[in-house]
Amino acid sequence: MDHQMKRGLLDVCVLAAIKNKESYGYKIIKDLAPYVRLSESTLYTILKRLEAAEMLTVRTAEHSGRLRKYYSITDAGRARLEEFKEEWNEILSIYRFVTKEDDDE
Repeated sequence: MDHQMKRGLLDVCVLAAIKNKESYGYKIIKDLAPYVRLSESTLYTILKRLEAAEMLTVRTAEHSGRLRKYYSITDAGRARLEEFKEEWNEILSIYRFVTKEDDDE
């Protein structure tokens, strides 16, 4: 898969994982596991990129004696998810075109 396309898909996957409730790194990886394999290093790169783009916010809180970062989606992140849903229709149309049988020959 094209690197840029995969990067965009992973970004929206992370946003979708936190769209209803704030979450933290390990839980995001666990929630995405049935759909996509994501390493910690990849996840934290994505989280930093999304934070820089103001698509999520971060807060730090103590949990079991350790500090944990919790991530929440912003309005910009929600807008990106909606944008992706609209783009997905175009992607599906392209997929159907590419995979259709050559009936016209």
